[in-house]
Amino acid sequence: MLKGANIGLAALGEDTGAVVVGLSWSSAAGDGDADVSLLLLDGDGKVRGDSDFYFYNRPAAEDGSVQLLGKVPTENGSEDRISLDLTAIPEDVARIVVAASRDGGARFGDLDDLRLTLTDGSGEPLLGFSITDATVETAFIFGELYRRNEEWKFRAVGQGYETGLAGLATDFGITVEEEDEGGEVGAAGEGGEAGVGGPGVGGTETEEAVVTVPAQRGPGAGTDPAPASDPVAVPAPAQAPTSVPADGAVGGSVPAADGGADRAAPTTARPRGTRTAKKKVTLPKAPKKSLAENDSWKPARLFPVPSYKSDREREVRATSVLLSVMAEVPEFGRRLTAGFGAPAGRMQTFTEVSLPHGDSPKRPDGVIRAERAGKLWTALVETKTNGNPLKSEQVQTYMDIAARRGYEAVITLSNDVALEGSPLVRVKTDGRRKHKVSLWHLSWAEVAHQAQMLIRHEGVGNAAHAWLLQELLHYLQHENSGCHGFQNMGPAWVPVRDGIDAETLCQGDPRAVEVVESWERLIRQVCLRLGGELGQKALPVQRARRGTDPKSRRAELADRLCEEGKLSAEVRVDGARSILSVTADLRTGKIRTSMDVPAPDGAYPLSVAKRLLRFLEEAPADLHVETLLDGRNGPRGTLERLRPEPGDLLPGDGAEITGFRLSLFKGMGSGRGSAETGFIRSVDQAVDRFYGSVVAHLGQFEQRRPGRTRQTAEPSGTG
Repeated sequence: MLKGANIGLAALGEDTGAVVVGLSWSSAAGDGDADVSLLLLDGDGKVRGDSDFYFYNRPAAEDGSVQLLGKVPTENGSEDRISLDLTAIPEDVARIVVAASRDGGARFGDLDDLRLTLTDGSGEPLLGFSITDATVETAFIFGELYRRNEEWKFRAVGQGYETGLAGLATDFGITVEEEDEGGEVGAAGEGGEAGVGGPGVGGTETEEAVVTVPAQRGPGAGTDPAPASDPVAVPAPAQAPTSVPADGAVGGSVPAADGGADRAAPTTARPRGTRTAKKKVTLPKAPKKSLAENDSWKPARLFPVPSYKSDREREVRATSVLLSVMAEVPEFGRRLTAGFGAPAGRMQTFTEVSLPHGDSPKRPDGVIRAERAGKLWTALVETKTNGNPLKSEQVQTYMDIAARRGYEAVITLSNDVALEGSPLVRVKTDGRRKHKVSLWHLSWAEVAHQAQMLIRHEGVGNAAHAWLLQELLHYLQHENSGCHGFQNMGPAWVPVRDGIDAETLCQGDPRAVEVVESWERLIRQVCLRLGGELGQKALPVQRARRGTDPKSRRAELADRLCEEGKLSAEVRVDGARSILSVTADLRTGKIRTSMDVPAPDGAYPLSVAKRLLRFLEEAPADLHVETLLDGRNGPRGTLERLRPEPGDLLPGDGAEITGFRLSLFKGMGSGRGSAETGFIRSVDQAVDRFYGSVVAHLGQFEQRRPGRTRQTAEPSGTG
């Protein structure tokens, strides 16, 4: 689509009641990131109350009509997705604005490939809109969905603000306040107080909503909150979006940039206290003291894990345990199925269902059904545990059954991790069939990640739901469950490792490509596990030329592996400024975990060095610290040597210090599996040790981002 164009969703497909909006971007430096947000507006172009603003601190609506699904890695960057059940959007919502913002003054003009995509409930692409004229904006409206004659339409907006999330939010009736010392959210969250008295249909007065936005979103562990600052006035947007009168569908235009006739005169909002969101239940970090006489007493478990006799028994039990918890904990069931197009309604799950197919019936491992407003969504589930691979012919059979019976999806679930451009199973789609069936994949590691995010960080509706998720997580992590995620580097690992050691591995060897794919799966699983511990999204950083397809990119990395003998990856934690690097050197048998930390501006070099070592007081003595200068590397040493002599980090020629590189080295496991001596276990341990013993102690060493600001101007009304 072109900027300013609009189109009705009904003209694009038959299944547009539930859609997924994707906002994507890339960065040549690998450190570009943004946060999506979404606003529900009434006919006057304003939010009706606090709960109409969705962003990283409020990711989902209570009724499931809106859900921020989070980021997923793409070949050249990342994509942030939002699930919308348009059939559940309240009738007095006239517009849905889809936007994104950047932190710390970062601009959208520094990102490449800005693009919005819209897919239907089956994952079929409906439209795309690329933005090529972004410059100084720190917040951007990508597009909007709006009602016209009982039909939903989409408009490509592509306009931005220079005032970030605060400037964007305030123009739609929201006052952004900083977080107080107690960290309370200044808005009614899901299920909380009904926010503000917004204008209903025919309303005459609008009170601004108040939403708290943290001054900085760090990775969590060991990070002190940024100091609060006084609210300041926010200047007008650099280029405020203007309404596109292509068909006159939208009630209300957005403010003009020059503050002309279409913009209401600034007014001061009535002072009001901070609202506290309804608390959700999370598990305490420290377990309660046990009443057991000794450590040999084991607590009773809802899902016991005995010694199974066969893989089939593991699959049956794992499927039943997971599906039952999905049906009983709505937040968890929606989290796993929203991205697959399932409506946010009543969910029921079934196991060992018999479905007719030719001469003999077939029995998928499970069935998920979700119903809302008379619409029924059905998915067949095929499960594998204990590292067993999915079978293409079996999945193909379920795809055929689903198509004939009018089901919407087939979901595969295994320890493996799906990669773009490298499907786990290959199926054929009969183009003559009108009904479309989508094929989705879940890793057991992703299931555990979502459970951990809910019970440890985001919370669920009540204590019983938290307990159910905790029992599920204990079951998945038990050594006998067979649900441990990616566990095997594959049959190519040993010959490639030995070939690099003997210098006999040649470029173009297909086995090297298999190892690169396994390495990519392992890093994605590391991101899931790390993100679950920190409560933040962690994603692998992709550095590839624009337009490079996955196959070519992996072939290039395989050739580099053959030449250098190294597997490298970078991980970005949502909200963190620095990127974690992981390198496995197959020649030396060492794993290096490292992070480049920028030096604060305006401080004396020796003071900077002393301050860094003070923050690293609890870090391991074998941590390597290297001074980074402008365009070159400077002095280096271990903490053990540098602690008594911080001045050894200073360059002799007085060059400016731009930062420091912190590195830990660990012996690499040789086996292809996840045993104690295996390669996978050694990578997990290396990342855990570095993040827990180094990153967690950095505290406020890195520069703080500018505090959030507050604007009290009353937004304009209809145009």
